[in-house]
Amino acid sequence: MGKIQIFTGEGRGKTPAALGEALMAAALGKQVVIIQFLKGRGLQESLYQKRLEPEIKLFRFEKSDCDFFELSEEKRKEEVHNIRNGLNFAKKVLTTGECDLLILDEVLELTGNSLIEEEDLKNVLEARGEYTDVILTGTQAPEGIRAMADAISEIHRAR
Repeated sequence: MGKIQIFTGEGRGKTPAALGEALMAAALGKQVVIIQFLKGRGLQESLYQKRLEPEIKLFRFEKSDCDFFELSEEKRKEEVHNIRNGLNFAKKVLTTGECDLLILDEVLELTGNSLIEEEDLKNVLEARGEYTDVILTGTQAPEGIRAMADAISEIHRAR
């Protein structure tokens, strides 16, 4: 079964650590898919991102460029639907084995803010094949997700 790695904690650097793993995997000729959640614009608008393809593909299913928590209730509901589409896409990527490394950037914030259930994320992770590794980032990793992990890196704020 593919490995699960978690970058979590209140400190900065979780996403850059995951992106570093993506670059190392791509340098080894592996295919990487990154799905970003709750990032506003995130890296999607970057011209640099296009130069990473085809080895590294980046997706963002949310439509709003604004912070999710500043959206109206109606817009939040739309975005939750888009977020679920992103999770369904992640499950498809894992089921079809279309990449060697899947990064779910800020996915742990979805469970921490009750936008999805922990079971939803577990179902996605259980779809991974023998050779597909998964990296999850976010400030709080639920115990059930931690129990599935092969490695957890806690990133703390500097004192």
